[in-house]
Amino acid sequence: MPVHREPAPLSVLVWGENRHEQSEPSVAQRYPNGMHGAIRQGIEENLGERAVVTTVTLDDPEHGLTEERLAATDVLVWWGHAAHGEVADEIVERVHRHVLAGLGLVVLHSGHFSKIFQKLMGTSCSLRWRGETDRELVWTVDPTHPIAQGVPHPLIIEQQEMYGEFFDIPAPDELIFISSFSGGEVFRSGCTWRRGHGRIFFFSPGDQEYPVYFHDDVRRVIANGVEWARTDRPDRTPPRLSRVYSGEFFPRFDVDGNAIKGSVAP
Repeated sequence: MPVHREPAPLSVLVWGENRHEQSEPSVAQRYPNGMHGAIRQGIEENLGERAVVTTVTLDDPEHGLTEERLAATDVLVWWGHAAHGEVADEIVERVHRHVLAGLGLVVLHSGHFSKIFQKLMGTSCSLRWRGETDRELVWTVDPTHPIAQGVPHPLIIEQQEMYGEFFDIPAPDELIFISSFSGGEVFRSGCTWRRGHGRIFFFSPGDQEYPVYFHDDVRRVIANGVEWARTDRPDRTPPRLSRVYSGEFFPRFDVDGNAIKGSVAP
């Protein structure tokens, strides 16, 4: 009988800009362990032993995104807002290469304007927003999707910043959630894409002015997104241009139907 082996725990890396927490006492009070710490806690609560979660921040050497760390990571979770421009271009190129090679990426809230998300989308990723306290209703439009499992319909967030259309992104491969607000605005708040071998999930709730990352259902969505984004590509090599020769995979035959010797690559 074949031996059943449980899959290795997900290696999850939460990247946090960690600037609001340092410069704004109200944010530090709201998120005493940083927003990245709250996001990490939510993933751990939902995935338990199925994930090993660590955090890094913008001010770490190489922004915490070294070649070795990315190679050992299954899914990268990204939150940034005030310092997108401070992320070094060479680090963006590194993350981009890893995503194409199979690294999962979960982008949260204002990470829509990060260099890495813009590079992967190929658009401005701009949107409409309103910074007043609002109630957000997150409606599930694809209840069969793994990211939507266990999520109420609607998911109600009592205090949140408004994000609204037009959101300048490519048409999502999958639209999972849309949000509505008191001003009548709507927003594509949960979307997925595939780039190369990598999976990308964008989820918009989570402004620094509100305790959104302590919301049980928001935490569930993020954890679901992390599990979905895993691709299990141990070789982590990106797609590449390669020349294929006639007969490389299938034999060529002569007029009598006999395979031509040497027509198949060894």
